[in-house]
Amino acid sequence: MRDGSRVYSLPNWPAMRWLAYPGANAPHDIRVALIGGLFGTLPIFAGGVVSTILVTAAIAIRHPTPPFVAWLIIEIAVCAARLSVLFKARHAASQRRTTPTDLYVLLSLIWSASIGYGGFISLISGDWVVATLACSTAMGMVGGVCFRAFNAPRLATAMMLISVGPFVPAVVIAGKPLLYVVLLQVPLFLAAMSSATFTLNKMLLSTMQSERENEHRARHDTLTGLANRLGLAEAVDAGLKAEQQAAKELAVLFLDLDNFKAINDTHGHVAGDRLLKMVAERLRRSLRATDVAARIGGDEFVVLAKGLTGEQATELGNRLTNSISAPYDLGGGICATIGVSVGVALAPEEVEDAEGLLSVADAALYAAKAERQVKLLRTLVGENPSQPMAPAAGA
Repeated sequence: MRDGSRVYSLPNWPAMRWLAYPGANAPHDIRVALIGGLFGTLPIFAGGVVSTILVTAAIAIRHPTPPFVAWLIIEIAVCAARLSVLFKARHAASQRRTTPTDLYVLLSLIWSASIGYGGFISLISGDWVVATLACSTAMGMVGGVCFRAFNAPRLATAMMLISVGPFVPAVVIAGKPLLYVVLLQVPLFLAAMSSATFTLNKMLLSTMQSERENEHRARHDTLTGLANRLGLAEAVDAGLKAEQQAAKELAVLFLDLDNFKAINDTHGHVAGDRLLKMVAERLRRSLRATDVAARIGGDEFVVLAKGLTGEQATELGNRLTNSISAPYDLGGGICATIGVSVGVALAPEEVEDAEGLLSVADAALYAAKAERQVKLLRTLVGENPSQPMAPAAGA
């Protein structure tokens, strides 16, 4: 999961990608969020480091032999390396740069191997106090891995196997019949913990995908898939903020379909819904990837376009008008043609939020409708609509 505003990179090395694989059907954004969970938080990391180093130091003091001293040195070196990589990754993630995820995953495996090595030499030492300390540390580490790294179940399983697996040959070498029960316990324990890890992973993925779908539904129109009023408001607010920082123009186009109600009433809601979907698709094809299209009412659409001058925004409005006004084949022998009124507004300096800018665009829309109706009326009475209107009597 993400830690605040930090975004961690996916692994690049093939082996690390395989180990960090979160599960089937996980989209890219969820995979990125899950990778962040592998880095954990500093308090959790510090607790694990302090615990393992204290245990290895106590054992090395009790048995200052080369194997145990080497274990202490390895543990300190690995923990220091993991801490260094963790800080670098957090700094890079906060700046949206590439993080050393591959190295961090590799160090996690090496740390597990260090725990496994310590358990192995402790069991064959014959000192059951030391063996108990080492084994309890390994078991605690396995429990922590299961419930903290289940977002990457393959990695969690590999870490558990590497840390507890060496107990099996150590018991055989120790030659204590009572310990042979470990030969059965370790496989059962690993199977149970691994199964729990994969189960928790499936639950997490299902929850994250449900949250993702709910967030999408909250910000998008269910019929057309375009942004809804909430999604548009967020896009406008973000655009206004970016405009203030980059001094770029922000244009809003308010579109209202003409004659849609007649088609809806004549051919039914199914045909009307199909028409709205086709209008939405034409909008998508006519816009840039950076533009935002929204449906905020029955037949009302809004387009948010960044970096356009007033002339360019007007040209975009004309292009959308031509596209939307082309005939529609609604199936069943129904061919429909609709018009569209477009109001264009650029973000004035005094507008500070989405509602203010939409109000400006709405006013421009009604001005465009009024002008269109005047032109239509003048055409009906035989006047040239392109000529300026004669002043009213008494003016």
